[in-house]
Amino acid sequence: MSERVSWKTYFMNIAKEVATRSTCDRKHVGAVIVRDKTILSTGYNGSIKGLKHCDDIGHEMVDGHCVRTTHAEANAIVQAAKNGVSINGSEIFVTASPCYNCFKLIANSGINKIYYDEFYRDDRIIKYASEANIELIAMD
Repeated sequence: MSERVSWKTYFMNIAKEVATRSTCDRKHVGAVIVRDKTILSTGYNGSIKGLKHCDDIGHEMVDGHCVRTTHAEANAIVQAAKNGVSINGSEIFVTASPCYNCFKLIANSGINKIYYDEFYRDDRIIKYASEANIELIAMD
């Protein structure tokens, strides 16, 4: 009998699959918002709805970052809001740790745990996660 993966691994595996929908080839990121072992919303980094994707027309670069896309975490939060799904008290699984702006959205939306696969750039989230009582958990 094979051993089942943990819930945390299960949701991170789903976030990795969600990332395959990303439309910016600079970085593919996926996010899954979960409460009580139930998926509430997913998101990946991609262009504004109805606009052309980086993969199709290139990147919009500002200070070394592509700003054409909306980040995976923001898209997951927006999808929950769009569909009337409360995410207060939930957890988010993200393939890369959130940028500072996405961290602020996560904190203000009531998500209280952030699981991430890869630490990505912004050390400020470590300090503010602690101050905001949000668990920031690296997946090993």
